[in-house]
Amino acid sequence: MAVRAVVGAQWGDEGKGRVVDLLAQDAQVVVRFQGGNNAGHTVVNEHGTFRLHLVPSGIFNPTAWNVISAGCAVHPGALLEEMREVAASGATLDRLVVSERAHVVMPYHLAVDGLDEAARSRSGSEIGTTKRGIGPCYTDKAARIGLQAGELLLENRLRERVAQLVAGKNKVITGLYGGEPLAADEVFEALRQQGRELAPHIRDTLPIVHGALADHQSILLEGQLGALRDLDWGTYPYVTSSSPTSAGAAVGAGIPPHQITEVIGVAKAYTTAVGTGPFPAELHDDNCARLREVGQEYGATTGRPRRCGWFDAVAVRHAAMLNGFTSLALTKLDVLDRFDEIRVCVAYELDGERLDRVPPTWLLERVTPVYETVRGWGEPTNEARWFADLPAAARDYVERLERLVEVPIAHVSVGAERSEMVVRG
Repeated sequence: MAVRAVVGAQWGDEGKGRVVDLLAQDAQVVVRFQGGNNAGHTVVNEHGTFRLHLVPSGIFNPTAWNVISAGCAVHPGALLEEMREVAASGATLDRLVVSERAHVVMPYHLAVDGLDEAARSRSGSEIGTTKRGIGPCYTDKAARIGLQAGELLLENRLRERVAQLVAGKNKVITGLYGGEPLAADEVFEALRQQGRELAPHIRDTLPIVHGALADHQSILLEGQLGALRDLDWGTYPYVTSSSPTSAGAAVGAGIPPHQITEVIGVAKAYTTAVGTGPFPAELHDDNCARLREVGQEYGATTGRPRRCGWFDAVAVRHAAMLNGFTSLALTKLDVLDRFDEIRVCVAYELDGERLDRVPPTWLLERVTPVYETVRGWGEPTNEARWFADLPAAARDYVERLERLVEVPIAHVSVGAERSEMVVRG
């Protein structure tokens, strides 16, 4: 039995989708354990190119259960749209299930998210949210007033709860933000219809997951975003509202922590981030533009240009400490093929003191990166399938990162296709 958790080792957008897509071919169950449609996983395979936001990346394995777990925040309309896109490719949705305990992203969550971010922007304190309503949804979950997916199937209960919830949220929307109130009957009708469409997929998912555990089947736990966006240990407040860590995987999927046998961290061969917040290794020169264009660094959800920088070994080592990585998957090594010199952030400096750890945000905003320069390899890597096939300088780079983050690098991606993955023995 293997229970593998795949989690981001940076600020998100590390290429987890391609890693999960590869590993999911041998999995019996793939579980998306947290987050919503505020971030996307890009999967490239024989069916085409897909930007999955809610549907687990194992959907293209027709024999695997794909579970959207209780830890997720589900926008019903967005999920249905994504399901239609996947179905149009020929993939089956028969084994896609949504936990009845997953929380529902409501129309007022989107309204509050947008209004709040606009207010923050006017005061210069914006977070950089995607305005998908995920933060407000998790806020209501913590406040114990959220609506769960199973309630979409109970028409009378749904009508009563929507009336109560919309009335309360309208006071916030109009009174605090000066926005337009929502019509409870319209919200109810939309949710009722969406619930009818999703009804075949909403169920108690725990028996599927624990049945697979009992039968010693392979389970893959898929996270969203990265460890530096963790609510507790990330660059707070520039974080998500859930835990995209291996600990979050256990909670979100409903699996005892000790039954996770592998934790695979995913990191780009450089670093990217979307939104505001500290980013010590960020570039503001031609190298940033080159990384963005060659790597096509635009958000899968928002299309926003990503901030780009060199590999930050301090940040990835921080992620390794939090998650207990058993191995790393290094993605987009091929993007660096055209660079004569490559830099790696090996430490930070703050007030003349060298730091080898990630400090709290109010200090991280003030650090300067300490760089080490390594030579590039200046030749394509996309044909490599074994580590020995890589240019010597590329192998040296991977091995140097491995020593810096103190975690073995078991996979190296050299292209977007599933087949363009170097697996180290």
